[in-house]
Order: sequence, then structure tokens, then C-alpha cells
Amino acid sequence: MEKTKKPEILAPAGDREKLIMAVTYGADAVYLAGPGYGMRAGAGAFGPADMVWAVGYCHDRDVKVYVTVNTIPTDGQMDALPGYLESLDAAGADGLILSDLGVMTLARKYAPRARLHISTQAGVMNAATARAFYDLGASRVVLAREMSLEQIGELRARVPEALELEAFCHGAMCVSFSGRCVLSDYLTGRAANQGACAQPCRWRYRLEEEKRPGTFLEISEDGGTYLFNSRDMCMIDHVPELLAAGVTSLKIEGRTKSAYYAATVTNAYRHALDAALANRPLDPVWRDEVYAVSHRPYSTGFYFGRPGQYTDDACYFSRYDVAAVVERCDTAGNATLTQRNKFAPGDEMELLMPGGEKPVRFLSGEILDEAGQRISAASHPKMVLRMKLPAAAPMHSILRRRRTEDKPGHKMDQAPTPR
Repeated sequence: MEKTKKPEILAPAGDREKLIMAVTYGADAVYLAGPGYGMRAGAGAFGPADMVWAVGYCHDRDVKVYVTVNTIPTDGQMDALPGYLESLDAAGADGLILSDLGVMTLARKYAPRARLHISTQAGVMNAATARAFYDLGASRVVLAREMSLEQIGELRARVPEALELEAFCHGAMCVSFSGRCVLSDYLTGRAANQGACAQPCRWRYRLEEEKRPGTFLEISEDGGTYLFNSRDMCMIDHVPELLAAGVTSLKIEGRTKSAYYAATVTNAYRHALDAALANRPLDPVWRDEVYAVSHRPYSTGFYFGRPGQYTDDACYFSRYDVAAVVERCDTAGNATLTQRNKFAPGDEMELLMPGGEKPVRFLSGEILDEAGQRISAASHPKMVLRMKLPAAAPMHSILRRRRTEDKPGHKMDQAPTPR
């Protein structure tokens, strides 16, 4: 097997738009799913033609494609797997993310060109298990999210150098060990390990007293009725520590999240990784970017200890709304945009561009419709607009409007849990 490569940013790609944004904003690799066998049934799926397109688009830009095949399938589901694996191999998928030994065995036979990555669903937490998967043909293990950095460093020292280690650096955390949850199946009949989790960990729970049916009581004096709600993970300040522990691939969670999320978070970690590899401190502007997307309160996961929970609510919050996306723009900044959310002249805006440019703040000026007529606000979804931007912006640049309101009870600017 090949030796470990330069560390990569691995970004989520739930559909074509998210894939394009992740690649445009600096991903070295993306992970996505076909129409079955993926752990996020609610995320977009790439059918056979879309899969061929995705692999071609990424390979043309020197970006790898990993496909999730990490559900725990039944015998009936396994029957259709050989043909599906052959289609992924023919499409040119670089890697398959697996958790089931039977799936792994079939993948070696029916998708021989794809590298085998062991999913976090397998719960790898020790070197013996990692070596066992390596001996069975795996080139990478996605480590359990419950591992500390110290434990990852110990594992790295005990496994073959060629075995790559992937670890989550950002995104939603699951209340159950490495995603092995039965709550959803028990409460709703939707099996989490078949990719259909109803996320009951985000629900509000209250007490019902036996003698007062229909009367629901708060569980604690200060609320705290979202008993299973986790904090989101954010390791933007600790990329050097992840690399020092031996992590090969920095994985961003979020195939069900927006294209804006894929672009913004990928962009932030692209700069964080480049800074770490160059032994430079991270510019605070890129740290601020992870607060520009919808998220729950942040923590550093289990890397430095227990992450703690946030039980007041399960709401997501953000500092910005996406206003528009750049379709084309000349060197003078005259741009054609497609609208995403309402905005108007005089709004406080930021322009986020792919590459090394920092976000540019400005006040929105005159807005024209597709016919060139001045309008008082961009209020219709996906309408085509024209306006002058403060810089020449490449295609897929994002125009966002800063929110003036804050959600009561949330500390919008709280830092990730310190080391």
C-alpha cells in the first residue's frame, strides 16, 4: 500500500451544488452517497449518471471522491450490492467508506480499484482493530469521535505507516457512540443504522406525572429539557494538534447542510490546514468564518476531554443569511447574481470569494433586475440580479447579509471549549 499522503481537507457533498462549492472553496476530497447504503438518507443522492459526473468534475480538479457505503445492510439489501459496487468502480470512485465486514468483502471483489475506508460507524478506538482492518485490505480508518488526541497519537504509533487516519474536525456530534443509535428506531421505526435517523436526540422531553396525565412538567428548574442534545464540534483552533497526533484526513460533517455551509467551512479549514503546514498562526478572520454558518454551540468534541451538552434547546443559529451567489462578474465588479434570500440597498453585506481572499464588507448599493430595472429589494427566490460589487468576484462567490438580531439566550460569539 501507499504511504500516507499530505493531509487533506475532506468536505461533504450532499448534491451537485454542494459538491461544486466544496471543491471551489478548497476541498482536497469530497464524500457523497449513491441512492442507497449511505448513512444520511435525507441527504441528496447521486444516481449513476450523477456519480459519473461527480467523479469527472472532481478528477478534472485533482479532487478525490469517496462514496459512503456504510449502512448495516440486511441480506435482502446485500443482494443488490455487487451491481452497485461495480457501478461505483466503473465511475472511478477513489474510495468506499464501509462499516460492515460483509460489505468490505464484496467491495474487494466488485470494486477492486477503489480504496477501502473504514467508517466511524465501526467504532475504531484501538490499534489492534485498526491493524485488523488494514490486514483485511483497508487503506484508511475513520476514527471513533470519542477518541482523545492523546489516544489518537498512541494508535498512530502502533499501526503501519501506510494506514491513513481520518478524524472529524467540524460538525454535528451524535449522542450515541460513533453513531450507533437505537433511539430513532425505537421511537419512530426509522432505523439510524439504515441511514434514516429521525434525530430524537434533538427533541424536547418533559415529564408526565402518573396521577396527572396530560400535564407535562419541566425536567429541571432552568429548563434543560433537551436531554440528549449535543454540542457541535469545532477544531478550527487545533489543526496543528490534529496533525501532530497523526491525522491524515480532516473530515467536515454535513452532507445534509447547505451549499453555503460546505463552502464556508471548507474555506475556513483550508486556510487553517495551509497555515498549520506552513507553521503560521491562523488568521483570526478564518476562525470567525465557522461562526458565519448555522450551528449549535461549539465544543472541541472529545479531543481534550468531555464536550458537554447544551440542553436549553436544539436550535441552530448563525450570524448571516446567504443573499446571492455570483454567476459572472467583470474586472470592474459588475456582477450577475442569483438571489437566495431577501436583501435590499443599504444592507450590511459581505462578499466571500474562493481562494485566499478575505471576506469583503460593504453596504449593498443599487440592485437591478434581469431586465436592468432598478428594484427596491431582491425578494423573489432565484431571481437574476445585477449589481456592482466591491471587487471582481469569481463565479460561485457568495454574497451574504449580516443579521442584526440575535437569538435570545444564545451567546453567538462564544469560543469553542478551550483546551
